Formats: sequence, structure tokens, C-alpha cells
Amino acid sequence: MTSKAQSPQEYLNEVPTDRLPAVEKLRKTILDNLPKGFEEGMSYGMIGYYVPHSIYPNGYHCDTKLPLPFMSFASQKNSINFYHMGIYANKELYDWFVSQYPNYSKKKLDMGKSCMRFKKEEDIPFQLIAELVQKISVQDWITTYESAFKK
Repeated sequence: MTSKAQSPQEYLNEVPTDRLPAVEKLRKTILDNLPKGFEEGMSYGMIGYYVPHSIYPNGYHCDTKLPLPFMSFASQKNSINFYHMGIYANKELYDWFVSQYPNYSKKKLDMGKSCMRFKKEEDIPFQLIAELVQKISVQDWITTYESAFKK
């Protein structure tokens, strides 16, 4: 379910009313903890957070016209999904998150390479996500990205 929204507010206007409080709380959690330099906008039909071209002119290697993606979230058919490229690219960060998750949620972690899926608002570990968002600065992400993904 990819949105054609042109702005985060347009995206929020499309979110089903029963999910809107959770999605708004997730967005606020991210924005309140987002390190300086990252920007919010639409990315791949989701609300995304990325390194703008003004900081990283090379852009994303898959499409250099796009800024360097970092995080995003989406209200999908069966869940609210949170994507974090740092977890995908940095095993230490991944291990930290997986080890901390049980301290914040009784639910089993439903996670792919960079995607965490949450079926209900009460399943979302907002405090843990806040800590995760703070862990990587723009420069840290650029360094990790270049070592993990650039050939």
C-alpha cells in the first residue's frame, strides 16, 4: 500500500482514523528525537527521514536524484511498519535493538532486515524507538552507508 501523498500531512490525512493516533505518536517520537541534519518528507510512498542533498550531494546510490534515505514508516494493510536502515547496515545496532526490545514489549518482535511490523498501537515500543532514532547522527549514517552499501 504505497501512498501518492505529496507531503507528510497529506499522508496523515489518508491514514484510517483508528490508526491515526498511533501513527501521529510514532511521527512525534521520531521528530522529537531526530538528530540535526535529517529531514522529513515523502519517500517511497511513506513518511521518510533522509539526509538531504545539501549535506550529501551524492544522494542515494540506487537513484542519485533521491536524498539518502535513513528511516521511514507506513500504515500498511495489517500493521504499522517502521523501517530503519541503520539496523540493516550495522549489526551492533541490530543486536542492541533486538536485545532491548523485550524490555519494552511483551510481544514477539516481527522484524525483517530493516522493517519492524506492529499490529496494534500498544505493540509499538515508542521509548525504544526514541532511543534508536537518537543513536545515529547524520555523519554516522553517511559513514555507515558508504561502508555498507557503496561499491
